[in-house]
Amino acid sequence: MKQPSVELRLPILPNMELIATQTAEVISRHMNLTDDQGAEISMALIEACINAFEHSKAENNVFINFLIEDDSLVIKVIDQGIGFDKTKVEIPKIENKIGKDERKRGWGLQLIQELMDSVEFESNGEGTTVTMKKNIKH
Repeated sequence: MKQPSVELRLPILPNMELIATQTAEVISRHMNLTDDQGAEISMALIEACINAFEHSKAENNVFINFLIEDDSLVIKVIDQGIGFDKTKVEIPKIENKIGKDERKRGWGLQLIQELMDSVEFESNGEGTTVTMKKNIKH
């Protein structure tokens, strides 16, 4: 049997990432994931969606594919934006953020990598695909 998959096409509008997280919650329940695993997936997905919405300069939609495998959930967040060079993304220094008015932002990529079991970024001038995988421990 072919592995089930779910595909979303989200317009770049405020709060659309919530549709993605609601879908992730339904899939997490279907896969009998723990509440913690489901929460980690949702947080990583929110970060990936917000990055695509805010930084890609894509004009139309962000696509999200969920692939349900026997021992993992693979999520791809795909935009058709300007792309980015991961080596040029600076992780903010915590000491510059504490007690300052500087925006407490910029940890999205690191957060995604800590929440998921594997993360790959493919990016060029025609867009970015973030592939996130959560392994299932039965």
